[in-house]
Amino acid sequence: MSVYGDPTGQTLIADTPPSWLAGLLDLGRPLVMGILNCTPDSFSDGGRFVDPGNAIAQAEEMVRQGADIIDIGAESTRPYGGATPVLAEEEMARLAVVLPAVIKLGRPVSIDTMKSSVAAWALDRGVTMVNDVWGLQRDPAMADVVSKADVPVVIMHNRYKPDISVDIIEEVSAFFARSLEIATHAGIARGCRVLDPGIGFGKTPEQSIACIARLAEFKRFDLPLLVGASRKHFINSITPSPPDERLGGSIASHLEAVANGAAIVRVHDVAETVQALRVAAALKGAR
Repeated sequence: MSVYGDPTGQTLIADTPPSWLAGLLDLGRPLVMGILNCTPDSFSDGGRFVDPGNAIAQAEEMVRQGADIIDIGAESTRPYGGATPVLAEEEMARLAVVLPAVIKLGRPVSIDTMKSSVAAWALDRGVTMVNDVWGLQRDPAMADVVSKADVPVVIMHNRYKPDISVDIIEEVSAFFARSLEIATHAGIARGCRVLDPGIGFGKTPEQSIACIARLAEFKRFDLPLLVGASRKHFINSITPSPPDERLGGSIASHLEAVANGAAIVRVHDVAETVQALRVAAALKGAR
C-alpha cells in the first residue's frame, strides 16, 4: 500500500484496487488524470516524451502539479488518423524504460493500450488501471485480463469513422451497453468500471461537442464518467488553433464536463486544470 499527499492537504491512500479508485472518488471533487505519451506521433505532443528521461521528468512534474492518476501510453491512438501501428513488443519496450520510475512516484498508474497482452504485462509490473480506447470490444481477451487483475477499467466509446446520420448520444449509449455486458460476462466488478464517451474518436466536431454538452445523459448507467477533451480537434472547429494553443478550450470543455457530471478529466495541462477546477469549486461553494 502506498500513501501520498494531495496538494489540498488531504492524505490519499492508493490501496489494492478497486478500492483505491473508490477512495479517490469519495473525496468529492473531480479527479485529474495526467497524460504521458511515450510515442513519437501523438497529435498533441508528438515526440516530446519518447526519451525516457523526459517522460519520467514529465510524470514527476504532473504529480507535483496535482495529478491524481498518471495515464501512460506507448502507442498513439490519435483519433484523426496518421498514427503508426505498433507491435506489442515495441509498445512494451517503450514502456519498460519508463514505467518502473513512474510507478515509484506513488500515484495510481493507468495503462493506455488496446492490446490485452500489453495490459497484462503492465499490470504485472504495478499498473493499477486499464484505459481501453475500444471499450473491451476490440481485443476479445481484454475483459478477462482486467477481471483477473481486479483493477478499474476505462471503457471508451470508439468507432472507425464518423457518421453524421447517427444520434451520437444513443450510439454511445448502445456501445456502453454492449461493453458493460462484456464486462459482466467476464466478471469485472461494477466498482471497477468507468465510462468515457471518447471525445474526438469516430465523431464529428459537432458530435464531440454534443457528448460534452449532454454528458449528464450517460449518468443513466450510474457509473463514474471520464472526459478527455484536452487539445482535441473540435476546439479547432470553434476557434482555429494548433493543438498546443488549445489550453483555453480544453479548460472550458473540462469545466463544462464536470458541471455535467464528469468524475475524472484526462488532461495534458495538469497545473492549469487543477487551478481551474479549484477556483470553479470555490465559486460554486460561495453561492
